[in-house]
Amino acid sequence: MSRATTLYLTLLAMLAFAGNSLLCRLALKGTTIDAASFTAIRITSGALMLWLIMLWRGGMTRSAGSWRSALALFAYAAGFSFAYISLSAGTGALLLFGAVQATMIGYGVWKGERPGWRKTVGLLCAFGGLAGLLSPGLSAPPLFGSVLMLGAGIAWGIYSLRGRGAGDPISVTAGNFLRAAPMAMVLSVALLPWMSFDAQGVVYAVCSGALASGLGYSIWYTALRGLNATSAASVQLSVPLIAAVGGLVFLGEAITVRLLIASVAILGGIALVIFERKPIV
Repeated sequence: MSRATTLYLTLLAMLAFAGNSLLCRLALKGTTIDAASFTAIRITSGALMLWLIMLWRGGMTRSAGSWRSALALFAYAAGFSFAYISLSAGTGALLLFGAVQATMIGYGVWKGERPGWRKTVGLLCAFGGLAGLLSPGLSAPPLFGSVLMLGAGIAWGIYSLRGRGAGDPISVTAGNFLRAAPMAMVLSVALLPWMSFDAQGVVYAVCSGALASGLGYSIWYTALRGLNATSAASVQLSVPLIAAVGGLVFLGEAITVRLLIASVAILGGIALVIFERKPIV
């Protein structure tokens, strides 16, 4: 795969990742659809899109995916949707991305990785930025929504860790989406008294599931063939920024000084972790 193709696919994938934040926020802010219904439609439409992609590729093995990974996927999607009832697109994406990276880095440390000075400084900057973002004040994001998004990020980090080396990533993702769909349906039925459908909200949910999630993940996994691990990790630093700009343009959301400072601290700290040089032996 050429460099130009990798670049285009990577750009499309980052737009898709940020698009999930924008579509969810658009649906829950601008329509009457409820978060549980949005989650169910998103996961179901994502499962359908991935299933169609696998059929086009020649089929999917029955063993693809697992129930534990599907549970982590469902926990991410549900927390993501309910968090965006109150969070702005940029703040939500920043909290999600920070929690995902913290979970994966923390797992590495727990497994015995010893961070050098640059990684240590990066982690302190990232956690300091997160603490500053969530500290009480007029511009602080809602605490309940923030906790839900952090939980969603942890769930997605666990899902990502479980998916490493699990076989063909698109096939595994399709299997996990298919397993997570009934869980989302159960949640929607459990919250039936609060169910609210909206035609435009349903369209946003389908676009989030089928395009930004199903097709977006497939594009990303294809792009990964042309990226090394550091590039793959660092390019995702752009997602919160894209989401914040999209929120400003499409939702009229303000980019506060607190969000800007926290973004520099969190994303800059994570960048220090990602780009830490290996010691020469």
